[in-house]
Amino acid sequence: MYLGIDLGSSSIKLSLLSTELGSVVASVTYPEVEMKIDAPKPGWAEQDPEVWWQNFLTAYEKLLSKPDINSDAIKGIGISYQMHGLVMVDENQKVLRPSIIWCDSRAVEIGNKMYETLGQSYCLNHLLNSPGNFTASKLAWVKENEPEIFSKMDKFMLPGDFIAMKLSRKVTTTETGFSEGVFWDFENQELNDELISHLGLEEHVIPDTVPAIGGNALINSEVAAELGLNEEVKITYRSGDQPNNAFSLNVLNPGEVAATAGTSGVIYAVTDKNVHDKKSRINTFLHINNTVEQRRNGILICINGTGILYSWLRKLLNTSKSNLPYDQMNELADQVEEGAEGVRFFPFGNGAERVLENEVVGAHLLNMDFNQHDSAHIIRAGLEGIVYALNIGFEMLADMDVPVETIRVGHSNLFLSSAFRQIFANVTNTTLELYDTDGAAGAARGAALGDGFYENAEEAFKSLERIEVIKPDENKVKVYKALYADWKNTLDEIIQTEDQAVAV
Repeated sequence: MYLGIDLGSSSIKLSLLSTELGSVVASVTYPEVEMKIDAPKPGWAEQDPEVWWQNFLTAYEKLLSKPDINSDAIKGIGISYQMHGLVMVDENQKVLRPSIIWCDSRAVEIGNKMYETLGQSYCLNHLLNSPGNFTASKLAWVKENEPEIFSKMDKFMLPGDFIAMKLSRKVTTTETGFSEGVFWDFENQELNDELISHLGLEEHVIPDTVPAIGGNALINSEVAAELGLNEEVKITYRSGDQPNNAFSLNVLNPGEVAATAGTSGVIYAVTDKNVHDKKSRINTFLHINNTVEQRRNGILICINGTGILYSWLRKLLNTSKSNLPYDQMNELADQVEEGAEGVRFFPFGNGAERVLENEVVGAHLLNMDFNQHDSAHIIRAGLEGIVYALNIGFEMLADMDVPVETIRVGHSNLFLSSAFRQIFANVTNTTLELYDTDGAAGAARGAALGDGFYENAEEAFKSLERIEVIKPDENKVKVYKALYADWKNTLDEIIQTEDQAVAV
């Protein structure tokens, strides 16, 4: 068996893949209520990495308590993790400050200044992105605002590297990880020396690089004993959550597209070209199966406020001691027709949005009529607003001549909702293929591939089960085309009004 670890900002999920059956035999998600995201100041978002580790240990104990599960049978470990976060440790591998996670907006201006200093043409040709709000910019923010902490740093890393460090007691990362942090030079296929020099980083603070797929770190013997693992167990797979989601759906080749809708929502298209968006609204990173001989990049479109909006609504609409169940929310959404009788939701309440050129727009709920609308309308408008926001990205892909006809998604998060799936297909006018997989299952499958149990990806995904195909309804596509145009016009007005307010 192989263990998959999926570290999200809401929870940590573990799955055990039986290579004999070709399927997951046990899964655990912890905590059951979403992990807290601390916001000491507006636009900030932090989590304590040690809490991630404690949640892993709790989840692991729960996993081993399930019937017929034996830790001795675990042969390798795969890790998927929330992208773009920053973790800093001292020479004793002690965490120096809370992790500045992916949806934190504090480093936007610093990233913009780096973009100007290094030069737009240089950044887009070498980094394929603006430094924006990614890990490199967050590291620059710490250096500028918390110099004492920065001076104590022995290593910086991404969230998944932290879990790997706790397991192996060595600090390592991957080329894909460097690209997620916008440290990677795509033109020269190496770390970008110009950026490293600009940040003033000494060589010792940069983690060693290991393969994303392959035996990249041996479990520490003491940790292995604590977890009941064989000392020969290795971490054989490591990936950011969005490349991993694509991997879990066997999206590995040019022209293939995956989507996910967890805390954030993402469209992820694979290409063999070094492409970029001039405004950095779409971001390009190394894909998990990139090699020198076979180039693979992932074009990523992200909306920060997707699952977190649904979670917020669940708490807001709570009328009892327990939160409104998600399946009941989905049923309520199904009771309302397209357009939610005029209610409009703009789901931009989770930090700066890249598709809006790093604008912090904030969430907006419009057109509520107290005599006409109820919670079902708000829920329906929320789901539609999420898909409308993602559709902005589809328009950008079309501008980049990236065709999208079919999208593969896992049966998890918002895609558990039949209402959301159908809205998605109708608004984007694409066919959805729904598969029985998720991030933890993908990480476990990646671990088996990295350990050599599978000879290649084709063999690894033979047992992947497609559950359903959801096709767009032509009549509803026409309805949503008009509704989306109205929503988009209103969004433009919101942005223009806020820009004018800032100018004043």
